[in-house]
Amino acid sequence: MVAVVVGASVAGARAVQALRRLGYPGRIVLIGEETTPPYDRPPLSKAMLSGQVTAERIALLRNADLADPNVQVRLGTRAERVHPERHEVELAGGERLGYEHLIIATGASARRPPWDPGLPVLRTLSDARQLAGLLRPGAHLVVIGAGFIGSEVAATARGLGVRVTLVDPLAVPMARMVGADVARHLARLNAANEVRARLGVAVADVRRSAGGYEVCLADGAVLAADVVLAGIGARPNDEWLDLSGLPVADGVLCDSSCRVPGWPDIYAVGDVARWAHPRHGQQIRIEHWTNAVEQAEHVARTVLNPADPREYAPIEYVWTEQYGCKIQVTGRPDGHPVVVTDGDTRLGVLYGDDREQLAGAVTADWPRAMLAARSVLAAGGRVGAAHDRWLDLAGRARSLTAGKSMPMIRSNLEGRAS
Repeated sequence: MVAVVVGASVAGARAVQALRRLGYPGRIVLIGEETTPPYDRPPLSKAMLSGQVTAERIALLRNADLADPNVQVRLGTRAERVHPERHEVELAGGERLGYEHLIIATGASARRPPWDPGLPVLRTLSDARQLAGLLRPGAHLVVIGAGFIGSEVAATARGLGVRVTLVDPLAVPMARMVGADVARHLARLNAANEVRARLGVAVADVRRSAGGYEVCLADGAVLAADVVLAGIGARPNDEWLDLSGLPVADGVLCDSSCRVPGWPDIYAVGDVARWAHPRHGQQIRIEHWTNAVEQAEHVARTVLNPADPREYAPIEYVWTEQYGCKIQVTGRPDGHPVVVTDGDTRLGVLYGDDREQLAGAVTADWPRAMLAARSVLAAGGRVGAAHDRWLDLAGRARSLTAGKSMPMIRSNLEGRAS
């Protein structure tokens, strides 16, 4: 019996570890296109970029994983096609590898900018190393795209003494990911750390010059830059499946248990998987670390118990850290917002649907509030229940500061049902 995992991503590495830990009875083969062993990606824009950690520190596979005679890791190897009717993966060069179970974990790649496909991006360890070599103190970095990656790189670069300009066509960047209130909080953090922002204006062109680059904006402005980073999103690595006959549409389409319809021995996990989420009633694809880890564990358990495939219905969770501020997001931050603040820095926003059910939450530097929100969300609770727990937490914080300046507790839940 052979389980083949294609893609040495976070999801791929976790799938190998879960299969091994749960007692998969056969061989496990991990196929990775990069020559570097699997590594964690969140540190790339933070600790790895700033030089605080080494590649060895972010490795995902342990010595025990690599020493297991039933685990084979084939790096620098590209999968080019699946022959599902023959239960084979075709590798570059024509070799075919048979499988009883196939897990597709090929992740996603950074979108290349239309103005200059050769501009630096940040998705791989090689990208991080290249960018780190360019971030000299006093240099001017223009970051195109103020999403998670762009904003994290901007924060890291400022810590290295680099001058930074953030450019984004949205007037309030990251609002889709963290909601408008927290997005404005992040904008204030950028301003406080002397990051120049050009928001609400698109990039028309990027030209190379003798001294670096010229970033031409749609409003006619031209920004001279020593370094330009394109942080304009990612796309799933599913093009290698074009000739395989598997259902692909912005990711590998799966059922609610993450199996590919019609092929019960094929699964997809991580950034490349688009599955039928039973809570949301639609096909979704999530590019978050937590999902990659949880989905890999779920699929490994299904591989070992195929007669009882469980639905995969996670509650979304993602976090980012910028300028020492940890932003956490759970569920879907859309709907009716309820804002609670505790002091000058701790901020929380609850989002409810039309029936006042909790749909999501975002917190800034308030980890206990996030834990409470995730608990209420998992239980299918209402906004009012999470709101009451947040006020209780804020009240305890106030009691602990007796004799000091009292934090101000504010909420906009007036008139809402609980």
